[in-house]
Amino acid sequence: MCTAVRYLDADGHMYLGRNLDWAFGYGEVPRVWPAGARVPYQFMDDAPAAHAVIGMCIDYKGYPMFFDCGNDAGLAVAGLNFPGYAEFPAEPRAGATNVCAFEFPFWIAANFSSVDEVEAALANTVIVGKSAGEGLGVSYLHWIVGDSQRCIAIEQTADGMHVYDDPVGVLANQPTFAWHMENLRTYITANNAFPQAATWGIAELAPFGAGAGMRGIPGDCYSPSRFVKAAYLNANYPAKAGTKDNVARMFHTLGNVSMAEGAAAMADGKFEKTIYTGCFEAETLTYFFNTYDDPTIYYASISDALDAAGVVAAAGATGAAGATGAVRSTDASGAAAGATELITPKLKRFDPRTD
Repeated sequence: MCTAVRYLDADGHMYLGRNLDWAFGYGEVPRVWPAGARVPYQFMDDAPAAHAVIGMCIDYKGYPMFFDCGNDAGLAVAGLNFPGYAEFPAEPRAGATNVCAFEFPFWIAANFSSVDEVEAALANTVIVGKSAGEGLGVSYLHWIVGDSQRCIAIEQTADGMHVYDDPVGVLANQPTFAWHMENLRTYITANNAFPQAATWGIAELAPFGAGAGMRGIPGDCYSPSRFVKAAYLNANYPAKAGTKDNVARMFHTLGNVSMAEGAAAMADGKFEKTIYTGCFEAETLTYFFNTYDDPTIYYASISDALDAAGVVAAAGATGAAGATGAVRSTDASGAAAGATELITPKLKRFDPRTD
């Protein structure tokens, strides 16, 4: 399963991160798609990306199947498992914008600048349950989308599309987002204050130390438990300024809801574990991540990746959202040279002492 968190730093800059929990990985690595490069769609005309996009993805025959990603406007999205609740029609609906479930995160990041724009577009959008290719199933997901102003959760169920304001900046797995928010009322007495001494009869009872206010906050791997704990931590973490402290915040918060191998078996008997933790920083357009087997945090930025690939800003490279984008250096004919290639950025180690 998975958990995602979104918050603002002390200066109002957004961070959105997630754990991807499963029994195995899919060969995913961070990649970048340049603005202006044409994006192929199953049920829409191919169109140039309005925004450069960075995130964790699988390169499936040149198509970036993003698990989570952010764009050069500071908008980010992550998809989380939602089986038993997500329902997608097998065929497109006439008159609607039809987006395949596997296309959905990339469609959002490539085309929109804000949560408001995404929500407006979803009024006439249908998520279609079409596989990306032979032998690949349909991913039954729901999504968290955030920018510096808002955060929403998106679910398509049997009764249609639902877009929820997400005031806690958290998403986990099933059941529905509305259920998770209702469930938080169970924990409204939880607090981070130092406990006071109490008198029971004539007995004077002193606290053992800090943390008594958190008693009752769950710590198991179950989806409702992870939602509650992530929401509590996200609500109470002190606002910090700067990259170093906010990357630390993300990885410590998601570390509190990560999955250790052996803790929770899936239906097939395989154990889930946190395959990777990823974090998009909107101010610097940087993607940070680590993996289960390597806790070192690595990062890459959109600007560094585009510079290394020879992509330059170019007027007129616009996509569905109408924003000016970028293309690779052009050849003598004026055509963008290799602009549709997915870029695998050079990774750097994150050192909080110097970065």
